[in-house]
Amino acid sequence: MNPEFLAFSLIILLFSVIVHEVMHGYAALQFGDETALRMGRLTLNPIPHIDLVGTILFPALLILSGSPILLGWAKPVPVNPLNFSDLKKGELVVSSAGILANFGLAIVAAVLFHILNTMPIPQLVFELLSYAVRINLILGVFNLLPIPPLDGSKVLLTLLPYNLAKAYEGLNQYGFLLLLVLLFTGIPQQILTVLVSILSKILGF
Repeated sequence: MNPEFLAFSLIILLFSVIVHEVMHGYAALQFGDETALRMGRLTLNPIPHIDLVGTILFPALLILSGSPILLGWAKPVPVNPLNFSDLKKGELVVSSAGILANFGLAIVAAVLFHILNTMPIPQLVFELLSYAVRINLILGVFNLLPIPPLDGSKVLLTLLPYNLAKAYEGLNQYGFLLLLVLLFTGIPQQILTVLVSILSKILGF
């Protein structure tokens, strides 16, 4: 991987995961929860968002292993739904905010790519914009999967009838283990590949 591309792609990845988390906190603020604001997490400053595993160790492992794609995550922004002015609507909007932020960043990067495509711009810029599209589609789709503790599970929880929601909520305690097992089967990766491919074609990639 080109060192210059690697350096800038790390910045894009960090920015993307931070925007994802900040949007959770900002959406929560709109429903009356100031937890993220009070803890200084509604900022694009990377330092408060750095997660030892997701922001440092996991991307480093991918780089060392020669992975063709860089992935990672930021420290989750703290949210207290008990402060929401409208609990059900608040949980739906807050859970969706990070996903929508990543899809929004993918669209912006795609639009810039197509606008600049007619100009004499260095190839590195196009490669980075293409990476920004792909990484944000991956982050958006992956978090949309209805598997605890991903955002998609929280979105689904707010949409289910009460009895089903209570039963589904019981999976939360096994969520991380369930996610690991499913990732081992390769099923989420296959779903991710198909959906990202479809969305990429829609955006002209």
